[in-house]
Amino acid sequence: MLDTDAAPAVPWVDVAPDWLGEPWPSNLTRSDQGVMELAGVPLTELAERFGTPVYLLDSADFLNRAARFREAFDAAFTAIGSKCHFFYASKANLNKTIARWALESGFGVDTASAGELAIALAAGVPADKIGFHGNNKSRAELEQAVAAGVGSVIVDSVAEIELLGEIAAAQGRVQPVLVRITTGIHAGGHEYISTAHEDQKFGLSIRPAPGEFDSPAMVALLKVLDQPSLRLRGFHSHIGSQILEEQGFKAAALALVKLRVELQRRRGFLVDEINLGGGFGIAYLPDEAAMDPRQAAIALATTIADGSRSLGVTPPEVAIEPGRSLIGPAGITLYTVGTIKPVTVTAMDGKVSTRWYVAVDGGLSDNIRPVLYGAQYHGELANRVSDAAAKNCRIVGKHCESGDILIGKIGMPEDIAGGDLLAVAATGAYGRSMASNYNMLLRPPVVAVAAGQATEIVRRETISDLLALDVGD
Repeated sequence: MLDTDAAPAVPWVDVAPDWLGEPWPSNLTRSDQGVMELAGVPLTELAERFGTPVYLLDSADFLNRAARFREAFDAAFTAIGSKCHFFYASKANLNKTIARWALESGFGVDTASAGELAIALAAGVPADKIGFHGNNKSRAELEQAVAAGVGSVIVDSVAEIELLGEIAAAQGRVQPVLVRITTGIHAGGHEYISTAHEDQKFGLSIRPAPGEFDSPAMVALLKVLDQPSLRLRGFHSHIGSQILEEQGFKAAALALVKLRVELQRRRGFLVDEINLGGGFGIAYLPDEAAMDPRQAAIALATTIADGSRSLGVTPPEVAIEPGRSLIGPAGITLYTVGTIKPVTVTAMDGKVSTRWYVAVDGGLSDNIRPVLYGAQYHGELANRVSDAAAKNCRIVGKHCESGDILIGKIGMPEDIAGGDLLAVAATGAYGRSMASNYNMLLRPPVVAVAAGQATEIVRRETISDLLALDVGD
């Protein structure tokens, strides 16, 4: 059993006394004049300098959250005689600066495309600290990954194993791999982001098909062991996203511990590593609480230690891949308010009320999650405070879609007006990385803020960028 006293509490980030609290970044405060300030820089100044919409990142917040994960999981797994490896899940938000923040924090980088791989390498991330994911990797992508020397390719099918073995042999390399395992355990938010149930595209099931002796997972593992140009490092599991409780992680970890022993009994081979993926949830609304890394680390270490001991093996090394939980809370999207329009609403009981549609200068092109997943966000005026009474508002974008809704229902001051600045919290993950040019809107810039300084790390797109891609006459 893990001695919880061996995993000391990890202090939370240092915050200013007037920090706005969850779900805002830890260095977001308000001045005496009511203006939001990020790491000492007024958001009014940032809007004037960079325009809106703009993605803002609190770099110190990211670094502190990464440190908290590292300290918690290092302590918990050291206590059971194992160790933990860390990778930043770059799909959440990736550019060269963020990749360097991850590396500075002792993290490798988890990639899932040739583009993500190229950015990680361009940022100076050593190839052996990069994992390469994907359920449908092309030959060209696998050739790039092997040639770069990535630390692991996470294989997702028997066909991919055969192709990767051929590619590695042709390059004269022995490529380390993890096999993506579907445990049947799923957790987290929307069905689309729960990734370990059976009926979905990722991974290989641990359950045999009717009439079959071996599971798809075991078939794949044995296939890897039979490929001389591949080296099996272990298993990979990802059970979902925005997970706020440990039970799903614990059940998946125990399933992988059992699979590890089953493979040993079949082939006398005990894999070194179990990668538990990411999915650690964050607070999006003021009344929500993020998953606590220390609590999660102790729960997982205890499960893996107890399960391994009961099966007569030493605990494996473990890897995790947090993404949203590091970059999500560090991010804000800043908008300028435009049109405000009252709409009469008649409820099912016949009660009539007014809803105010507050339109901003962005929308689903810079944050598609509310449309895609029904995700909820919190926003506040950034340029001032108001003692006016609240009115029922809906924050909407400027796209030609009636479903272009950023916040479905929120109280905003009655005196909200065009030209006000609206800050939306916890947009660091899956905002810029899922952004589009729908209606030919330009994707916003990304600005990192630290210690009173703001640096544009991804510039705003321009009309020239759009026209440069259009090669028609």
